[in-house]
Amino acid sequence: MTAYNKKLTFNRILIKLSGESLMGDKNSGISHPALKEIASEIHSVHQLGIQIAIVIGGGNIFRGMRSSEYSIGRVTADYMGMLATVINALALNEALNAVGSPSTVMTALEIERVVESYTRERALRHLDEGRIVIFAGGTGNPYFTTDTAATLRAMETNAQAILKATQVDGVYDRDPGKEPAAKLFSKISYEEVLRNKLRVIDLTAISMAMEQQIPIFVFNIGKRGNIEKIVSGHKVGTLISGEGNEG
Repeated sequence: MTAYNKKLTFNRILIKLSGESLMGDKNSGISHPALKEIASEIHSVHQLGIQIAIVIGGGNIFRGMRSSEYSIGRVTADYMGMLATVINALALNEALNAVGSPSTVMTALEIERVVESYTRERALRHLDEGRIVIFAGGTGNPYFTTDTAATLRAMETNAQAILKATQVDGVYDRDPGKEPAAKLFSKISYEEVLRNKLRVIDLTAISMAMEQQIPIFVFNIGKRGNIEKIVSGHKVGTLISGEGNEG
């Protein structure tokens, strides 16, 4: 436990991880060092007594939204992407167990020989018993992003906040990769994200979070300690909530 962690802001959180976060320096697939680093980061927060749910993407393996590149129909491609999230979830599950955080995978797809099928009741039981729950398979339906799945699972499990891990420091007014002068917001409202169509998170997910008033923290997963700082009340990345923006 680090010195700044004096009081925890949340007791239960949902972390949204992209599949790309598992790639590390690779162009695709899973990087063992990146997987180990993320598992260690989550483990350190779990050790504080916080209940953690995770929704993981599959973009490091296959992205359904790019189906036209492969001459594959969107529905089939989306199911392929859901299966990719199961692969990532299984890898993260093993890594978390290896560092000492008991975890389990639940999926919206019915593949019970591989992982447990999702039900809200069992997910809540796992969390209450101290396990990290990794949700795979998105919502189980095509045309929905894993951002939307993350918001849905946060609502169903009564998570107090969504932590969206990205490769950048937060929400910008423009693409920071293309515009060096892009402005980073420390805080921005749901309405402003929707109005300006800031694509750091799926707009359907933003609408759902706004309805339930679930705060979303967008942060850089590559900077060690960020998750622990957020749950300890420190300003990290961008907070999306009902309040106005700050530069």
